[in-house]
Amino acid sequence: MTTSELVRASSLARFDEYCEKYGLDHQRMLHQAGLPMDLLDYPESFISYSRFATLLANCAGESKYPLFALKYGIFQGTDVFGRLLYLFKNAETVGDSIHELTNYFHLHESSGRLSTAVEGHAAILSYEPALREGIPGRHAAELAVGIGKALLTMLLGAKWNPTGVHLRSGPGDTPDHYKRILGVAPQFNSVSNSWVFDAKLLDTPLSDSDPALHALMREHLEEMDDLSPRELPEYVRYLVKNFLPSGRANISQISSYMMLSSRTLQRYLSEERTSFQKLLDETRQSMAQRYLHESSISLTQLAGILGYSDLAAFSRAFQRWYGVSPRHWRKERGIRSTTRLSARRTHPPSWLK
Repeated sequence: MTTSELVRASSLARFDEYCEKYGLDHQRMLHQAGLPMDLLDYPESFISYSRFATLLANCAGESKYPLFALKYGIFQGTDVFGRLLYLFKNAETVGDSIHELTNYFHLHESSGRLSTAVEGHAAILSYEPALREGIPGRHAAELAVGIGKALLTMLLGAKWNPTGVHLRSGPGDTPDHYKRILGVAPQFNSVSNSWVFDAKLLDTPLSDSDPALHALMREHLEEMDDLSPRELPEYVRYLVKNFLPSGRANISQISSYMMLSSRTLQRYLSEERTSFQKLLDETRQSMAQRYLHESSISLTQLAGILGYSDLAAFSRAFQRWYGVSPRHWRKERGIRSTTRLSARRTHPPSWLK
């Protein structure tokens, strides 16, 4: 993608289960980090990587467990990769699998770099997050190291025997606690966040691989790679839908949520041959039509949900879209209207989320 601050929400796989182990309310923690409380229902959506890193740091502080993210990475394991998992599970060898993962990692996350190298007899799998100054990075890096352990254990089974693990940051807890979790004591304040292991292990065949499925998944992911830049407009539409009822669906609020400047967001959207105003207008139009078809709320209430200052402003926009007033549009289709909203329907219905 064009931006460098996004990660798929699948990175929070099993977040609700894990928070429960430490007595945390996962929705409250999401809200505290400025993320949608229903985020786990949309694993393919993108979120701000900086907010994701902040969430991990907040959870570590709230739970009073400094290695919250490290253990979470092992707990969630390869579930974070979504459909990518089927590609690298069905490669021919461990080395091929890691190559596939690093090659397509940008489809999962555009905010960090996953790489592999061989130096002498050592293979090195590294992850480098791209975080702005002031955003805590230790927890995000430790999460990645935990996921790396789960990945390599899945690929190698009993053969997994690392010779070292490196972390850029200083220790968040005692070295013994790290060793108990990772099986090896990390070297802190290193030049990278990485696992080091015998390079010969890269030639280990994956006995359960399916070449036909691997070829099919690669073809699918190559198509996704071609389309990935187009996902930004869809993500903006998703945010607009969620922000409209609160009256915050303007470019200033949306770009702030994404931790971008308004000008930068407009530039990214322009590269995709659209604009924020166009996406806002299209989203309002789509929502208006669905509300009018599938609910019986009043037009005044609908105007408020769509973020208009009053019914007159909504009616003018609707006239521009369809050439008729919303009342006439409803009447033409035999849809009954009402003057008040059901007490049980105070939020947008689930199909608009």
